[in-house]
Amino acid sequence: MTLKTTIDPNGPEYRERRAAMLAKLAGLDAEHAKALAGGGEKYVTRHHKRGKLLARERIELLLDPDSPFLELSPLAAWGSDFPVGASVITGIGVVEGVECMIVANDPTVRGGSSNPWTVKKSFRASDIALENRLPVINLVESGGADLPTQKEIFIPGGRMFRDLTRLSAAGIPTIALVFGNSTAGGAYIPGMCDHVVMVKERAKVFLGGPPLVKMATGEEADDEELGGAEMHARTSGLADYMAVDEADAMRLGRQIVKRLNHRKPGPAPGPVEEPVLDPEELAGIVPEDLKTPFDPREVIGRIVDGSRFDEFKPLYGTSLVTGWARLHGYPIGILANAQGVLFGAEAQKAAQFIQLANQADTPLLFLHNTTGYMVGKEYEQSGIIKHGALMINAVSNSRVPHLTVVMGASYGAGNYGMCGRAYDPRFLFTWPSAKSAVMGPQQLAGVLSIVARQATEARGQVYDEAQDAAMREMVETQIEAESLPYFLSGRLYDDGVIDPRDTRTVLGLCLSVVHNAPVQGADGFGVFRM
Repeated sequence: MTLKTTIDPNGPEYRERRAAMLAKLAGLDAEHAKALAGGGEKYVTRHHKRGKLLARERIELLLDPDSPFLELSPLAAWGSDFPVGASVITGIGVVEGVECMIVANDPTVRGGSSNPWTVKKSFRASDIALENRLPVINLVESGGADLPTQKEIFIPGGRMFRDLTRLSAAGIPTIALVFGNSTAGGAYIPGMCDHVVMVKERAKVFLGGPPLVKMATGEEADDEELGGAEMHARTSGLADYMAVDEADAMRLGRQIVKRLNHRKPGPAPGPVEEPVLDPEELAGIVPEDLKTPFDPREVIGRIVDGSRFDEFKPLYGTSLVTGWARLHGYPIGILANAQGVLFGAEAQKAAQFIQLANQADTPLLFLHNTTGYMVGKEYEQSGIIKHGALMINAVSNSRVPHLTVVMGASYGAGNYGMCGRAYDPRFLFTWPSAKSAVMGPQQLAGVLSIVARQATEARGQVYDEAQDAAMREMVETQIEAESLPYFLSGRLYDDGVIDPRDTRTVLGLCLSVVHNAPVQGADGFGVFRM
């Protein structure tokens, strides 16, 4: 069925919602600009004066002309003591027609050294590459660990090297293009990769540089003797290819990918149709106040092919919309929150729908706007815990690829049932309107207030109303700040905050990526409590 719209783009309600979203997007652009700026003008200029390309310039040169680049976690480290972006760029791009995971150190940010957020961001990139069988290309220029925070890096950081070897063991190619210093832990990146290219007179790969060697052994040696590209190409054998300059390194990297003989085992997409409803209007769908419900079909109709959506159980469990569609030619099942609250019927409907998608080997898309599962005496007695557990069981044991977009609220166990981060969706993106927490700020502050009041009265004391009001205000402010998408994205609880109008494109890229691996449903599920 082709979805219709009830939205009036010229009406005051739409214009108000659109204005609020555009203001949020302006703020998002400002935060993204911090990541794009790298280490700042001083260090960017110094890097260019040395005749080197910036990390993003290297990526652009590596990718096929006019092909997309899906950057991941650009706001990593937001709100921390480290620069936004965490001194590394990760994303998926097309090289010689092959979708690859690209990890590029940004040497303008503290010499490309790895801080705790760099490590977490790199882990996420490795997970995506392994699950979706993407070749990995490392663009290396790293000073190793950020020494003042080594206690947070050293122990977990070893996983980066483990991940590279596991990718190789799984038959997923790993490539290192080395442009400058790659010291200490950074030296193990090329050491663990299947293919290594080093730039002549630029690349320096060693476990210990001249000062450390002098301190440890008393030996005098220069950079080239210890770890130059010429030495590694002619003597140690670490370099498989020696490039004459950075552009030549990109040429060699592309040549390596071209010879990988990479194939996609997943089914190819069918014909692609643009939506009938205008994706531009996605900027005016979500209300500023997330307590106001909106129809997720207005979103679905603007992201799926031909705006066609075959709804499943449309008259049952109406707070959750489920159904089948195609997106950029790929079949997909969609679960979208309609009225925020999930009741028992919605949970049972979701569990059945997820099972059907697994039978049909069809990826699932979860669109969040939920305050969680319904509470209260009537609902507890009717089995809301069992029904919620049924849905969470189905999500947990589903084996088809899951994609998640948080459009509005994502509170409580509703976040879990709708495949939040803890349930390992292949990709999870948020809109600037999104909020996630254990519950809403007012509800959480109210619960704390009730508990404190009861404890005070149980001791026979008089409850301080002024103190209560101050506590509630403080808690609401804190939870509101910690629920916002920048805060959550900074901690890598999503793969990026995106413009709603880009949702169809982003999901199309993700569906293409997940089909680099076989798409197969679950053989069975856990015990469903009835």
